[in-house]
Amino acid sequence: MPPKPARAWQRMLSGRRLDLLDPTPVDIEIEDIAHGLAFVARWNGQTKGDFAYSVAEHSLLVESLFTRLYPKAPVKWRLAALLHDAPEYVIGDMISPVKAAVGPGYEDLDQRLTTAIHVRFGLPAALPKTIKSKIKRADKISAWMEAVQIAGFSETEANKFFGRIDPQITSDLSIDLRPPVEVRRDFVSRHAELLAQL
Repeated sequence: MPPKPARAWQRMLSGRRLDLLDPTPVDIEIEDIAHGLAFVARWNGQTKGDFAYSVAEHSLLVESLFTRLYPKAPVKWRLAALLHDAPEYVIGDMISPVKAAVGPGYEDLDQRLTTAIHVRFGLPAALPKTIKSKIKRADKISAWMEAVQIAGFSETEANKFFGRIDPQITSDLSIDLRPPVEVRRDFVSRHAELLAQL
């Protein structure tokens, strides 16, 4: 008898069964995404404070920065910014050196999940390159802020790894670490606000 194939699906709290090798939009729920992201720590948990800095909190910051950078951008691209790391609710957040060590398999899995998530919420399966680039810009500014404010980097180190930032973009923003339940609630709420504006 051939060996039984390894299980490649995960049961979500919503009751959905997400096939990681062939994810479909019908198995994607925002509550599952928000819950997972609120409990996934960025920086491998190596941040100051009593709570981990979650991917959900990071995603809220990236969407806010994207909106500041591109105030005339259509709402759908703001939604894409909010969801830019959504696959990590299943596959976790890997720091860049780990991604490099894992190889192309991680990127393939990430892309399949991204496609299903985008289709589920009315976004193009693949974002235009210009939009991806703009979201990446907001993401790098967020990473700079996180590095300096909560991950122990000096500004010189952050400039080296993430590039210099325009201080006017971030002057009134600060990172406050919060309980996962608060972040989860705010992520779901922001998602609902953006969907309502589409």
